[in-house]
Amino acid sequence: MSSLTDIDKRYFEKILNMETGYVLNLSNCSFGQFFACHKINIHDQKYQTLGTSKANKMRAFWEQESDRIVAKVLSEMLDLYEANCELTPLEPNSKVLKKCRDIISKLAGKQTTSTAIGEDSFLEQEFTIPNIDKLPVEAQVASIIYARLQEAQVALDAGAYLSVIFLCGSVLEGMLLGVAQRKPEKFNGSPTSPKRKGKVKPLNEWNLAQLIDTACDIQLLEPDVKKFSHGLRDFRNYIHPYEQMTSGFTPDEHTAKICFQVLKAALASLAGER
Repeated sequence: MSSLTDIDKRYFEKILNMETGYVLNLSNCSFGQFFACHKINIHDQKYQTLGTSKANKMRAFWEQESDRIVAKVLSEMLDLYEANCELTPLEPNSKVLKKCRDIISKLAGKQTTSTAIGEDSFLEQEFTIPNIDKLPVEAQVASIIYARLQEAQVALDAGAYLSVIFLCGSVLEGMLLGVAQRKPEKFNGSPTSPKRKGKVKPLNEWNLAQLIDTACDIQLLEPDVKKFSHGLRDFRNYIHPYEQMTSGFTPDEHTAKICFQVLKAALASLAGER
């Protein structure tokens, strides 16, 4: 079991909004996908000892797993929290966030320090759409990606913010899958590659979270792009109306612009222009 104290847990309960029974704004599906990236089936019976809500499964998780695993998962959960704050009007709870980062450092055996990626420095950068010909995908795919980028810009100018998010998510997933199909040995050889019965899944069965994590692991994407790409991925999941209704998510211009910027940063990384 982890060495989280009762006081430590109260900080994470607060930052992850667990008093509602939820964990952040994650649906059952996205909650499962998040943990699957760490080779954990959070919906397994072993994590239902305290109840079946996402919050209770999280509590069972940090009761049962080691400091190393809990620290890694909670660190990425905080990354997701920060990305969500940047992509919506939600103001981050900086004091509680720093305390949670310090707790994670303690679990991981590191000096107490904040490990958060500087969101401001990332968001202040200007990313331009790279030369499509430089993207490591087939020419036919590149032309479709370019057309969707143009459509996303039109949607942004027209105030169709939800459409922008969906288009950005589709381009990112299509782009990463295309790169993976060009570099299968690198993607399949990564320790983060998803497996079934000990064998790496076919690339066309990878989800967007798995593509993002592996692209970062093999250094095709920078850590800051990985962090914000997961935020984009979560918003893209609101293509299902029920999930959007459950979360109460309403996209605005700021959210759409940030999603577009995340996509441009990812494309620049993949084109070798960052």
